[in-house]
Amino acid sequence: MLFYSKVGKLALRERLLDKLPWRGDESVLDVGCGRGLLTVGAASRLSSGSAVGVDVWNRAAISGNRADSVLENAAVEGVQARVEVKHGDARELPFADGAFDVVVSNFVVHEMKSRADRERMMREMARVLKPGGRLAMVDFIFTDECVEDLRRFGVESERARDGCVSFWLSAILNFGAVRTYHVVGTKR
Repeated sequence: MLFYSKVGKLALRERLLDKLPWRGDESVLDVGCGRGLLTVGAASRLSSGSAVGVDVWNRAAISGNRADSVLENAAVEGVQARVEVKHGDARELPFADGAFDVVVSNFVVHEMKSRADRERMMREMARVLKPGGRLAMVDFIFTDECVEDLRRFGVESERARDGCVSFWLSAILNFGAVRTYHVVGTKR
């Protein structure tokens, strides 16, 4: 767990964000941003764009998730001028249609309690994405459903296993029970 916290999650973040082309002027939304891992990572790839992290931030969570954590992490990485946070539910995003060039999400899909909730999340992510905009997300379960739903909502997407040395180490340590998949797509 310590290795993942200090090294693994940053490597996973970079692999996911590397799947997208970046100009530097994008408007980015991180759905279910938690402490801002993807928000801050995306902001570091921007020169004139901005990254918004949205979450419900359960203050009782052991992880210490709160909006201030995102801003503190952005300050540590020197990107606070390009980061903002907003309270909101992944199933009902508080943004206009087509508001973002890029939408990302990290291990949020499995937190949705039902198939209907996951479908609503995909619909919302597609709704706030501009035509031609790009989407990238990662999770370990339900990603096949995500591809199906995103395609129905106008985002041509594909799913692939996130493979690397740490994947194999994780698979061995977890008896093959953990496989992460990324979903990447473009809105028609």
